[in-house]
Amino acid sequence: MKNHSLYDQLQVLEPQEKELDTRERLKAMERPLLSWYKEHARALPWRDRPEPYRIWISEIMLQQTRVEAVKPYFERFMEALPGIKDLAAVPEDRLLKLWEGLGYYSRAKNLKKTAELLVEQQVGELPASYEELKKLPGIGSYTAGAIASIAFGIPVPAVDGNVLRVVSRVTGSKEDILKQSVKRRMEEDLKAVMPELEASSYNQGLIEIGAIVCVPNGSPLCGQCPLASICIARIKGLTGEIPVKTPKKARRAEDKTVMLLWQDGRIAIRKRDDTGLLASLYEFPNVEGHLDEDALLARLGVEDAKITPLPAAKHVFSHVEWHMIGFRIELGERPNGDFLWVTAEDLEKTYSLPGAFKSYTKLIR
Repeated sequence: MKNHSLYDQLQVLEPQEKELDTRERLKAMERPLLSWYKEHARALPWRDRPEPYRIWISEIMLQQTRVEAVKPYFERFMEALPGIKDLAAVPEDRLLKLWEGLGYYSRAKNLKKTAELLVEQQVGELPASYEELKKLPGIGSYTAGAIASIAFGIPVPAVDGNVLRVVSRVTGSKEDILKQSVKRRMEEDLKAVMPELEASSYNQGLIEIGAIVCVPNGSPLCGQCPLASICIARIKGLTGEIPVKTPKKARRAEDKTVMLLWQDGRIAIRKRDDTGLLASLYEFPNVEGHLDEDALLARLGVEDAKITPLPAAKHVFSHVEWHMIGFRIELGERPNGDFLWVTAEDLEKTYSLPGAFKSYTKLIR
């Protein structure tokens, strides 16, 4: 029979005569957390070589994106742009093509802005300072904490959604974790108790528990958790109530008609404005509302066209969702408009179209 794991032997017994306060409870996590992480840490490509550049890229990719989805993107990105100077020099279209499908494209643009800034300053590398990291484009307190602790061993917390959930449950906090004041206080509490020499494993351990044990969707796997003996939410049966989050506002729905305009073996795309949703990305021509075939022809100002209806599609953003209908329109002549006419191969290799149009892109590819 397999022996019990070391972290099982390190479960903390809370004294009966006095309940632990918040920081005492957080301090009590240290030994079981570090032992559990040593045994259960997933093998991830950025963990093999925790260099500052690699950690930075992985952390930006992991924002709002699942680990399994990020892995192939990270490998491809590292192969194409292995260092800061490469990232600074890459054309934006090439960068966005590498990012295609990950979404939240402002993340990629901020990566390039930061790389350009570091090269301009003749630094060429990320600063080994939590405060200096926070000054860079696209790097907030969590990402700065992750880079500082994992790449440089600096004892600062890295509080993301996983950590907010785990710590709220362990401490039994019913405060709204979407409030910045709650996050800041948690960062202060964790900084006060985290081990100075094991900041990387401590932060990654908390994140890992939140990802695979104290999971974001569904019931937590308390029987597998090294923090179970001191977790107030588990002890008091509050895991269904904690963490507390303010309900999100209902998303706004927008109707759109998407056009796959073909002429002489080429399809029309256009570039979106430099600001707003999906800024600077390419898209298929589209218009507001659900238009019928006659209205589309009038909008395009053409008469010679073969129109084929395409399946409807929906794409959900954080604050809005698109309800789309589509048409394949084969034209005898090109209509007026600021269109770029490209081949299917061009779409595959050169131009990045956001995932919002995935249902229609796949009809071409």
